[in-house]
Amino acid sequence: MTLRVLAAMSGGVDSAVAAARVAEAGHDVTGVHLALSKNPQSYRTGARGCCTVEDSHDARRAADVIGIPFYVWDMSEEFDREVVQDFVAEYESGNTPNPCLRCNEKIKFEAVLDRAIALGFDAVATGHHVRKVDGRLVRSVDEAKDQSYVLGVLDAEQVAHAMFPLGDCTKDEVRAEAERRGLAVADKPDSHDICFIADGDTAGFLNRRLGERPGDILDEDGNVLGTHRGSHAFTVGQRKGLGLGGAPDPRYVLSIEPVNNTVTVGPRTSLRVNEITGVRPVWSGSEPLTEPTACHVQLRAHGEVYAATAHQREGESGPELVVRLAEPATGVATGQAVVVYDGGKGDTVLGSATIAVTARVSASA
Repeated sequence: MTLRVLAAMSGGVDSAVAAARVAEAGHDVTGVHLALSKNPQSYRTGARGCCTVEDSHDARRAADVIGIPFYVWDMSEEFDREVVQDFVAEYESGNTPNPCLRCNEKIKFEAVLDRAIALGFDAVATGHHVRKVDGRLVRSVDEAKDQSYVLGVLDAEQVAHAMFPLGDCTKDEVRAEAERRGLAVADKPDSHDICFIADGDTAGFLNRRLGERPGDILDEDGNVLGTHRGSHAFTVGQRKGLGLGGAPDPRYVLSIEPVNNTVTVGPRTSLRVNEITGVRPVWSGSEPLTEPTACHVQLRAHGEVYAATAHQREGESGPELVVRLAEPATGVATGQAVVVYDGGKGDTVLGSATIAVTARVSASA
């Protein structure tokens, strides 16, 4: 069956090979690059493979080699509203957002997919390293490049209209294939930084958006240990940059209170949590788990996987996901996603939620 497929082409090697594979499979493919900034010079430059000022040219050249039509879609207003402004607001609220996860959710698989379906396309193909098996997201065979976590926020309808041609191969194999196909992006470096923070200085970016807001750094008993220039510059688990020289033991950020503009620090042992409550649960690979169910969870991109039980319950503001970890985790930050995987191999995505509350293990545990 021939499908009309919109291939999202970032300008990197993964999306180029993904588009080539879909076209070679006989589908009717159109390439599209997303312009995400009204002022491209305010974004990162350099051949990095995601959202730079050069990437649209690389994507167009790849489309020409593949032999597919190519367009650029201006998504800058949606990107600023859904990703950049959300990023700032989340930090202002004391959370630690993942902008790439938010971009996948709101731009690549909501705004783009909605427009694609309206234009008569059957599916959107991307270069993410993840598999789709029986309609569910499954980890890539390349464990180091697996992106199932950042796609765990997708709902079942979005997954149904998505194609991920690269989940069955490694990144080295993708680069080798790109070279065989004559794609100039074969050796293009991967992107790692936040695209809309050109200099990589997240704290400086937030200070420019939110202004400096001096406040106190406290210990667990409420004693003032020092001061900071803005609680938005910190994240749970952070050790460096606290400005507490001379402390006998390492101190870590335990919590951030934006209302009082305080940052509480303490020993690493106080970072341990064994219960997590997530809000806005989404189930793409399972019906909602109404009873505690054995599973695995991942709490950050490329982070450790934990055995756990999870279930959905009705909270005061709507459905909540309750996760109880078999072993404590450290540095769990609100605003991040908790992605739930099956209880067997732990490689199939069941659902996800946004971390809202964590419960620490008692000192005696």
